[in-house]
Amino acid sequence: MRKRSRANAEHYHWGEACDGWHLVKHPDMSVIHERMPPGTKETRHYHERARQFFFVLSGVATMEIAGETVELHPLEGIEVPPGVPHQMQNRSARSVEFLVISQPFAQGDRVTVPLSESEKA
Repeated sequence: MRKRSRANAEHYHWGEACDGWHLVKHPDMSVIHERMPPGTKETRHYHERARQFFFVLSGVATMEIAGETVELHPLEGIEVPPGVPHQMQNRSARSVEFLVISQPFAQGDRVTVPLSESEKA
């Protein structure tokens, strides 16, 4: 066993300017530390099998879950069950950092949800 941090974790880029660090990466569970700069958002999607928990470390995140919007402040989190469309967003002027805990591992389990006609306008 060894300590994990952003300094020694596998790093990846996603979206236009977001970062992720795999703190735990196993088929049955993952823990990812993510950073979203101001004005960024994830594509709306759901997972067929994975249950996720998003926990904000710093900044303010906006999570849209099944059409409802929830603002998450530091040390607050929200669970997203499998099959439920969701989208993490950073509508603030500061970067937001958060943990995403998925069980089982969510990679390859993601289904993109197309925008509705009103959202395209």
